[in-house]
Amino acid sequence: MTITPHNVSSIPPTQRKGDASMGGLLLAAGKITPENAERVLRMQHELGIRFGEAAQRLGLITEQDVQQVLARQFDYPYLPEGQSKVSSELAAAFRPFSPQVEALRAIRSQLMLGWFSGANKALAIVGVNPGEGVSLFAANLAVVFSQLGENTLLVDANLRQPRQSEIFGLPERAGLSDILAGRAGVDAVARIDDFVSLSVLAAGTLPPNPQELLSRAAFTALNATLAQHHDVVLYDVPAYANGADLLSIAARAGGVLVVARKNQTLLGDIQIMTEHLAQSGAKVVGSVLVDF
Repeated sequence: MTITPHNVSSIPPTQRKGDASMGGLLLAAGKITPENAERVLRMQHELGIRFGEAAQRLGLITEQDVQQVLARQFDYPYLPEGQSKVSSELAAAFRPFSPQVEALRAIRSQLMLGWFSGANKALAIVGVNPGEGVSLFAANLAVVFSQLGENTLLVDANLRQPRQSEIFGLPERAGLSDILAGRAGVDAVARIDDFVSLSVLAAGTLPPNPQELLSRAAFTALNATLAQHHDVVLYDVPAYANGADLLSIAARAGGVLVVARKNQTLLGDIQIMTEHLAQSGAKVVGSVLVDF
C-alpha cells in the first residue's frame, strides 16, 4: 500500500537508560553465540567499528537483525515476520523503515501538531466505498501512534464488515456493538501485547441494526469515556456508500480523515460525502491517497 498525505518529521523515540547493548540483545535473542560474540568484539576493537557492523561483516547476522535490536534499544516496537498473530499486511509493525511507513509517520506528525494538539482525542477514518483500504490504513496509523508512545485505542466501528480482529489476530469477543447494547462494558477493550501503548476495541457481535446502535446516546457517553482513558482514539468507520453509520460516528468523533484510493475513488463522491460530514458537525482535518 502506497500512502500519500494531502493537506494533513516524525519525533524520534528516546532511548531508555540502562537498555542492553547490541551484543547483549543479540545474545539474548539467540542470533549469536558467546563464542561468536568474542570474534565480533575482536573485529570491533581491531577496526574501530560498531558491534552490529562487525557481526554483519562476519556473516553472523543480517541487516534485519540489526534493525530489530535497534528498535528494542530505542523502545520502538517492531515485529519479526512469522512470529506474531498480527497480519503481515500491517506494514507499520513489520516494515517500519519502509517508505510507506515514513509516509504514515508524516501523517501522524501533522495530526499531532494539528488535530490532536488541543483537547481533541478522537478521529474517524472514513472512505466513500468498501475496498478502499480504510481499515488497513486505520490499523497502520494506530500502530505508528502507539510507537510514538501515545496511549492509542483503535475502535472497529464497522458493524457491517469489521476487519480489525482479523488484522490483529484477536479471538472472537464482545466489542463495540455489545457495549452499545448494554451487554458488555469497557473491559471489552483488548490490549495488543506486541505493542506497548496499543489497544483495540473490536466490533463485537454483528447486529441487525447498526445504524440505530450507533445513533444511541450510549455511543456519545462511550466516546467520552474512551477519550478520558486514551491519548488517541481512532475509529475505523464503514464506507459512506453503505449507509449513514459514518455520519453518526463522525459526529461523535468530531473530526474525520478521508481515505481515497488512487484511480478508484471519484472526486465527486468525495465532495458529496464531505458536504454531508460538514452537515453532521464533523470537521474534515485532512485527506490521504492510498494505492494498492
